[in-house]
Amino acid sequence: MNFRTLCRDEPEINLIPFIDVLLVVLIFLMLTTTYSKFTQLQLTLPVADAEQQRDRPREVIVSVAANGRYAVNQTGVDGRSLEAIVQALRSATPAGRDSVLIISADAMASHQSVVTVMEAARRLGLAQITFATQSSASARASGR
Repeated sequence: MNFRTLCRDEPEINLIPFIDVLLVVLIFLMLTTTYSKFTQLQLTLPVADAEQQRDRPREVIVSVAANGRYAVNQTGVDGRSLEAIVQALRSATPAGRDSVLIISADAMASHQSVVTVMEAARRLGLAQITFATQSSASARASGR
């Protein structure tokens, strides 16, 4: 005979220590995280340390001025339209689709001006595109 009644205690999870640990982790993260606002970044582009530019026959250099004017291989482009740039690039690419397009844009040139040159290159099938920059030493010397 079994005179003892089996008393089954339900196991319970104590959440208070778990909450304490989470609060400590939260406070730690709040104290060690730095928040930065992207609108306060002061950027001066483009500057990079790279080798000096060499004269290569397959290269086509498109210059973009701060006021939005274009030049292809140091020859000014009449107009600022996409079609004018496509026509100038078509006549300046001796190797066709194997040509390398170098975009040399002023740091103050609009983003749209550079995108227009890239769109003209896409229309001609030019896949090799690079950007010209100045070295950081020459940027400091010029005051940029």
